[in-house]
Amino acid sequence: MIKRTLYFGNPAYLKTTNQQLIAEIQENQETKQIPIEDVGLIILDHQRITITQALLAKLLENNVALITCDNTHHPVGLFLNLDGNTLQSKKFQAQIEATIPLKKQLWQQTVSAKIYNQAILLAQERVENGLLLRMAKDVRSGDRDNYEGQAAVYYWKHLFPPFLNFRREREGLPPNNLLNYGYAILRAAMARSIVASGLLPTLGIFHKNQYNAYCLADDIMEPYRPFVDKIVCNIVSMNGKYLALGPKFKQQLLAIPAMDVLIDGQRSPLMNAVQRTTASLARCFENKARKILYPVLV
Repeated sequence: MIKRTLYFGNPAYLKTTNQQLIAEIQENQETKQIPIEDVGLIILDHQRITITQALLAKLLENNVALITCDNTHHPVGLFLNLDGNTLQSKKFQAQIEATIPLKKQLWQQTVSAKIYNQAILLAQERVENGLLLRMAKDVRSGDRDNYEGQAAVYYWKHLFPPFLNFRREREGLPPNNLLNYGYAILRAAMARSIVASGLLPTLGIFHKNQYNAYCLADDIMEPYRPFVDKIVCNIVSMNGKYLALGPKFKQQLLAIPAMDVLIDGQRSPLMNAVQRTTASLARCFENKARKILYPVLV
């Protein structure tokens, strides 16, 4: 069963009773009730939302990822369960002891899968993708040729219409704002699944940053980024330059976890595919598998 993504963008009081999330919406005096076990991700996007400690504990107990936004409506915080797997200590040890050659092989697979999905999206946008297809095939261990960076230059130059004069910068002009919001949702879903698979989200296979608590999430989400890019391309095609991050665009981006993907020859919601990806990664660390399962853009 796919877990639900809940978005709260108005003043609300959130509490729990009998394993239910109770949301008292102040604006229309409405009360909503949702089983906590059905929830995978919650986004709190208003400064006047109150949430009880009892509900926070229940959400973490059920491995729900909780995103908080600042007063500019951009995600700034992520709450995760610290005890997401019954074999956590054993899996931690296997991850910590992973050899450098193994990490390089896993990064090779990750970069290849990312570039391949970027190539598919370019083809869907009627852009020549032969260069990226060749790069995806030729990535070597550890991506020693930096094909990821080379592919990114071509990809971002051609993905969006010329009138946007787009440059991929975190604080850049739209649709950077839409990409950032979508990637934050994706990162939360990935971090949640990493914890559920018994792994440390801090310890990456490529990214290393003492100030980043989610290096592994940033690594493993790379092949998933084109799924966010696809939604943003659709928004751009329908709205041109009018790309302020409002409720309508947020609603489309919140559908990311439910997107239809193809993984290991089977169609699956993206949230479920993420779980298969992190589970396969855990098996790689334990020397039970040699390949990470990644989805293909459809």
